[in-house]
Amino acid sequence: MTNQTLSAEKSTDQPIREVDSSATPCSPVVVSFGGGTNSAAMLIEMARREVIPDLILFADTGGELPATYQFVNDFSEWLGREGMPGIVTVSKDGPTLEEDCHNRQTLPSVAFGFKSCSDHYKLRPQNKYLKTWQPAIDAWSAAKQVVKLIGYDAGEAHRVKDYSDKKYITEYPLVRWGWNRKKCAEVVASAGFSPTKSACYFCPNHKKGEVLRMARENPSKFAKAIEIERGAVAAKTVSGLGRSWKWEDLVNADKMQMKLFDDVPDPMPCGCFD
Repeated sequence: MTNQTLSAEKSTDQPIREVDSSATPCSPVVVSFGGGTNSAAMLIEMARREVIPDLILFADTGGELPATYQFVNDFSEWLGREGMPGIVTVSKDGPTLEEDCHNRQTLPSVAFGFKSCSDHYKLRPQNKYLKTWQPAIDAWSAAKQVVKLIGYDAGEAHRVKDYSDKKYITEYPLVRWGWNRKKCAEVVASAGFSPTKSACYFCPNHKKGEVLRMARENPSKFAKAIEIERGAVAAKTVSGLGRSWKWEDLVNADKMQMKLFDDVPDPMPCGCFD
């Protein structure tokens, strides 16, 4: 991304600081693309300003919903048409997160309050790829850093941390711009996209409404999530994928509640019609 920065144009409500203000000129810029609304909005705005990153990485856990994989493909094609680099998909060597849960008869670590699944299946595969990426190798050889752009929005400012070290500088453009989730959704919609929430289909962070929707719209994926939940005999400190509740119980209760409407008898005719 040579000398261009995202502060080249003040088109948002709040002043924008350079995304690579701490970097030396010609530091390579890498976008961590999460496959959802926020990072897509960030890239759309970068394309609009003709700020071209050197690399866009998507880390595939192997457990995304089909709609997310389709969006990654479609958005990568859009980026190409806009003169941006296509999305490079990376993944962890060995078992997928889903396979690991089955093998160890447990749930994703986030069910227990840990974030090792993100570390092992998102962060580490990207860093491993960058170790063999020539622009990064050249930058480090010249005592420069690689700039990582992460798509947390302004409503997630509490998640912003400075992970900068001798190799990397982390920047959060959406937070700098003051873009909240609503703004990001509007920008993505303006480009013709409506991505689903990017998360493993068996992620314990899904809300109850999202679990119910998955059961209706992606029954095969929901069934696989229940297989993980049923098989997690080693997860003794939590009840299920909902931590204090089971996804299976939630959906069964919803089905029973809806059945009550089916069992209500038709009212007696009032005689107004022949």
